[in-house]
Amino acid sequence: MKAKLPKGMGGGPSNMQGMIKQAQKMQEDMATLQEDLDAREYDVKAGGGVVSVKINGKLEILSIEISPEVVDPDDTETLADILTAAVNEAIKKVNTTNTEEMNKITGSLSLPGMPGLF
Repeated sequence: MKAKLPKGMGGGPSNMQGMIKQAQKMQEDMATLQEDLDAREYDVKAGGGVVSVKINGKLEILSIEISPEVVDPDDTETLADILTAAVNEAIKKVNTTNTEEMNKITGSLSLPGMPGLF
């Protein structure tokens, strides 16, 4: 007994070539987008704006600005907590943006071996 495939399924070599071209196009689009995402810069503030972190899409910290009023030599623990929160928020923002942008191309596919998917 022969199984019938739904329309658009199977189709032999010509359909397979189309799928391969589509996958290659998606991979090229993803590589281009990844370059754009890596070049982006984000500014994130924490502690009510007393700490500002600038980060790029490669998760490299470009700068950290600290307002003088938050610097208390007797309370470095609070400053450390605010810095940690700012850096973590910056990383989260980059990862969220990268995932959302990649999902626009991939349609939320999760394919092994496809670079840039999170």
